Amino acid sequence: MSSMFGKPRTTPCATERHLHSLLPECNVAILGCRGSGKSALTVKFLTKRFISEYDPNLEDTYASEEVVDQQPVLLKVMDTADQVWRAERQDAPVSCERYLNWAHAYLVVYSINNRKSFDGSQQYLEILALHSKNAQHEAPVLLVGNKLDMEQYRQITKAEGASLATKYGCLFYEVSACLDFESVQHVFHEAVREVRREMERHMAVRPLFIIEEKSPLHLLPPAAVASKHGLATFNTLSTVNYKEIPSVAQAKLVTVKSSRAQSKRKAPTLTLLKGFKIF
Repeated sequence: MSSMFGKPRTTPCATERHLHSLLPECNVAILGCRGSGKSALTVKFLTKRFISEYDPNLEDTYASEEVVDQQPVLLKVMDTADQVWRAERQDAPVSCERYLNWAHAYLVVYSINNRKSFDGSQQYLEILALHSKNAQHEAPVLLVGNKLDMEQYRQITKAEGASLATKYGCLFYEVSACLDFESVQHVFHEAVREVRREMERHMAVRPLFIIEEKSPLHLLPPAAVASKHGLATFNTLSTVNYKEIPSVAQAKLVTVKSSRAQSKRKAPTLTLLKGFKIF
């Protein structure tokens, strides 16, 4: 057993590992320049405590069982330590592939009283945008202005932070890891919500197949079915037909009946996706 941030860490038992495996996972990587408060945000979220001093060269990943919008999730947080910049030109952090291939969402953190950390956050946003373009997959990014308790020493206005977030299409928050646990928790939970929304958008564009069972006496030839519904219908050796529903943007009202006898009485309505109703 070892200790981190004053909290004992034990090896999880088999039961705990089994429970973790049953929960949906959300991986969040915390990025930012040295001194921006990444570790302070992580510890505040996990323990509700504030610790001001950390070893900037340490990197670790933590797991916390959270309930976001009444849905449990295993939230894994990587507190990164990308402090060395290539060739002293500060054009790209070293070894960023480890979190680019791991994270479902990113928190890019800067300190509102440090202009250099704000400039560094823009470089991180540029790296994430390039990775998203190359991977053809958009992971949610949240820009976080930390150290709101240092308002009197502010160097970056809230408008500057909001403008940078708008430029890269990400959400924007200002928090204080020192004073406000609720705001810090909200940012992490919002990252989970954004991952869920992204998954829902990805699922929405995939074709949906509906199984239609018909009596053998009422089977229609493929051409007749296609002209009747305006949809592609495929007959199998059984009496089951598969219909590909169009995307939401091209949604139609589709009626599926199992027999003429059923069509004469009102059947229950099921809403499968927004824009689709199956009677």
